[in-house]
Amino acid sequence: MAASSLQTSFKCNYSLCPKKFILSENEARVQVRAFEPKSPVKLLAVNWQENATAVFHYDCWETLLRAAKHTDSHDQTYLSLTEIEMILEAKKTAEYFDSLERVQAQALHIAEIIRKSQYCIAFTGAGISTAAGIGDFRGVDGKWTNLDKQKLYGAKSAKSGSSRTNLIDLRPTYTHEALFKLLEMKLLKFIISQNTDGLHLLSGVHPDQIAELHGNSFVEKCEKCHSRFQRTFPVRMHQTGVCPPKPCPKCNINHRTGRKCSKPECEGCLMNTIINFGDHLETPVLNKAKKEAEQADAVLTLGSTLMVFPANELVTCGPEPHRLIICNRQITAYDEECYKTRKDGKQLGSRVFGNCDNLMKEVMKRLMPKAELDQWEASRSSRMKEYSKKRGPEI
Repeated sequence: MAASSLQTSFKCNYSLCPKKFILSENEARVQVRAFEPKSPVKLLAVNWQENATAVFHYDCWETLLRAAKHTDSHDQTYLSLTEIEMILEAKKTAEYFDSLERVQAQALHIAEIIRKSQYCIAFTGAGISTAAGIGDFRGVDGKWTNLDKQKLYGAKSAKSGSSRTNLIDLRPTYTHEALFKLLEMKLLKFIISQNTDGLHLLSGVHPDQIAELHGNSFVEKCEKCHSRFQRTFPVRMHQTGVCPPKPCPKCNINHRTGRKCSKPECEGCLMNTIINFGDHLETPVLNKAKKEAEQADAVLTLGSTLMVFPANELVTCGPEPHRLIICNRQITAYDEECYKTRKDGKQLGSRVFGNCDNLMKEVMKRLMPKAELDQWEASRSSRMKEYSKKRGPEI
């Protein structure tokens, strides 16, 4: 869920908006991105913004979707064939944001789930790192969105993509720090992450408290003795020629960093831990994640679209009934699991659409005494300085 290029003050772009285009910052909204027509065409239903982006009230967006699918014969919205194509294309990128009122209500429910849980774990995806400056994969400005747009509609359609951020400049977000704080408070038992940016470990999470399914850009391992080494620099960006390159038989990419193991009498070649397309997940890491997931009576899922197998299956590995919490900007295949209810009708889990930092700030208000919370949040700037000391060039 990449940081959107849309404006921070909003106006509904539906030309027949019943609320006269007024859309407050705290109101529920959906942001989308379509494609720019190759030739000039009159577009009536949507006041498309730069790079075919738009923002709508939830109801206005649903009206447009119904009209595009021709499922509501009483709908007065007239769509040209081009706009139908644009709306259906935009649906693939739609990012939803719940109202502040709903986020606060769900935060109270989530805090109760976490507090009453016997074994709560977290599952994190790229969406928790967008606030740190790293690009996401899907959504309005996602990497895959840009690649799809470029492939289908030309290079011009991909121009709003996020610029590449140097990993060494990234720092933990509020969500990273909140998860570490919950580990310290014993309210969270473990973290399973799909991220490779190294921000969980940088925030203070111990390697024993996390399974980084897709590797860590700041960790390399010995291909001989399997020892792991955490570095202050991205290991793929600081390679040496001590060990010769060796293409991986699965992904055909060289995993070797060029350095040798520092363990006595080993001197095996060191490799990065990143899982590329075609690679299998590391068996010990996956097994560790499964073991933790199978114990979980609540799973706090943040910033993931839950589309990558087998990682996505871990969020429902625990004993039933599942107490699944999901916060991200896009619809997932696991959303219905969040809405299941107990016999008394109370919802078991929670589904929140929006930015993870916004939700976690509300959750922490309900899990920490105010004075302690204020002190912890006020010391964030000093923690940033400490993080910077742990990031630097190869020594």
